[in-house]
Amino acid sequence: MSASDDSLLTRPALELAELVRSGEVSARELTEAALRRIEALDPQFNAFTWVDPEGALAAADEIRPGDGRPFAGVPTAIKELHPQAGVPCTMASQLYGDFRPKRDSYAVRRLRDAGFVFVGRTNAPEFGILPVTAPRRFGPTRNPWDPGRTPGGSSGGAGAAVAAGMVPIAHGSDGGGSIRIPAACCGLVGLKPSRGRISRGPEAGDSFLVTDGMLSRTVADTAAALDVLAGYEPGDATWAPPPPEPFAVSAAREPGRLRIALALTPPLTDCEVDPVCLQAARDAAELLASLGHDVEEAEPPYPDRGSFRMFTPLWATQIATGVVLGGYIAGREPTPDDVEPLTWALYERARETDAPTYALALGWLQRAARKIVAWFGDWDVVLTPQLAWRPPPIGVIDSCGDDPWGEFRRSGEFTPFTSIWNITGQPAISVPLFHGDDGLPLAVQLVGPPLGEGILLSLAAQLERKRPWADRLAPPAAGQTRATSSRSDG
Repeated sequence: MSASDDSLLTRPALELAELVRSGEVSARELTEAALRRIEALDPQFNAFTWVDPEGALAAADEIRPGDGRPFAGVPTAIKELHPQAGVPCTMASQLYGDFRPKRDSYAVRRLRDAGFVFVGRTNAPEFGILPVTAPRRFGPTRNPWDPGRTPGGSSGGAGAAVAAGMVPIAHGSDGGGSIRIPAACCGLVGLKPSRGRISRGPEAGDSFLVTDGMLSRTVADTAAALDVLAGYEPGDATWAPPPPEPFAVSAAREPGRLRIALALTPPLTDCEVDPVCLQAARDAAELLASLGHDVEEAEPPYPDRGSFRMFTPLWATQIATGVVLGGYIAGREPTPDDVEPLTWALYERARETDAPTYALALGWLQRAARKIVAWFGDWDVVLTPQLAWRPPPIGVIDSCGDDPWGEFRRSGEFTPFTSIWNITGQPAISVPLFHGDDGLPLAVQLVGPPLGEGILLSLAAQLERKRPWADRLAPPAAGQTRATSSRSDG
C-alpha cells in the first residue's frame, strides 16, 4: 500500500484510523491526500466553502502511531452552518459576512476530541433551508455521480465531498431530512439520530427538529461516529438516555427477526412518487423478507395536509432566529438584500406568527407525533422510499426564484418522506441499497422506534453484508476523469 495513494480516502474511516494507529500510514499523509483531492476536484464539484491546509496539517502532525482515539488522523469536514472556533461560519449567507465563532459547538468539539482532522467547511443552502445545495453566496454544489444534478441538501457539500473521495466521512445535520437526502443522492449512509441524542449546545438549546450526524460509506463508520457524538452535555434541558450498549456493538450484532412495515404512501398529500423510488422500497422489502423478517405493507397515521402546515411556523421561526442573529453580527437590521428571497419570505412569515400561533403549531405537531409513535408499537421498523424523485438537475429548486413559496412547496414534493420523522423525533437512516438505470444511487429509508438507533444500525448492517455498497464509487472517487451515467446493479 502506498501512503501517497489518494484512493485510500474511499476506504472506511475506521480502517484509516487503524492504519494510522499501526503506523502504516501517518495522519499527515492522509491529510495531504485529502488536500490534494480537494485541490483537484473541488473546482468541479464546489463541495467546500473554506479549506484550511495549514491548520489541518498542524493538527495531523500532532497525531502519532498508537493513538487510541477512534478516528485519530482521519480527515473530515464540518458543515458550513455549525460553529467551529476561529474559522468562518457564514450560514451560507451574505448577512453573516466572515463571522468567526470563538468556540466549537459541542458536536464539533466531540469530533475534534475523537481525533478527526478538520480540512475545511462544506457547502450548504442558505440557513439550511432547502434539500438542494445552491446558495447565492457560494454557488451550487454538484453531484459527483452526475455534475448536472444536485447532491441534495442541506448537507449537500458533505455528501459530495465523501462521494467524490475528498474525505472518507463528513459532518452534517438534519432538520427535515438534511443528512438522509444527500446520503440518498450521493450513494452514502446517512443516519438522523433520535431527538436529544446529540447536544445542540452551547449556543443552541433544545431543538424540536434538528440534530447532528455524519455521512459515510459504511454502517460501521456511522455507528462509531454516533458513539462519539452522542451524550449529555452540562446544561442540556432534555437528552436521550444512554443506549444499553455502544452503537458500534449494535451495528455488529445480528438484528434478529423484525416486524417491518412497508409504507409507500408519502406523508405529504398531492405528491407523485417516481415509480423507480417505489420499486426500490418494494425490492428492499423482498430482500428483508428473504432475510427472515416479517414484512407487511401498512400506512402510518400521518397528519392531514392542514395539520402538516403547522410545520411551516416552526421552520420559519428557526430560520428567522438565524436572520436575527445575523443582524446582531452585522450590527444592523437585516434587509431583503442581505438574504435570498426564500429566506426573507420565511423571515416575514415568522414575524407575522404570534406566540399563541407558534405554541399551537408546536402542540399540534406533538399530538400528530404521538399518534404515529403509538401506531409504531406494532412494528420494529418502518421501510419507505427515501426520496420521491431522482436527484433533480441543478436549478429545478431555486431559493432565488420568483415564487419563493412555490420553491418551498416543490422542495417538499421532492422529499416528502423525511421531515415527518424530525417531527416525531424518531431515528431514521438512508441506505444506498440500489443503483438505477440512470447511473444514480437509489436509496431507501429505514425508521426505528424512539431511541431505536441500535435496531436501525443492526438492520442496515445486515443489508450491507447481503448487498455491499461501499465499493460502488462515483466516477471521480473511482479515478475516472468525469462523471458518466451507466447502468449498475439494481
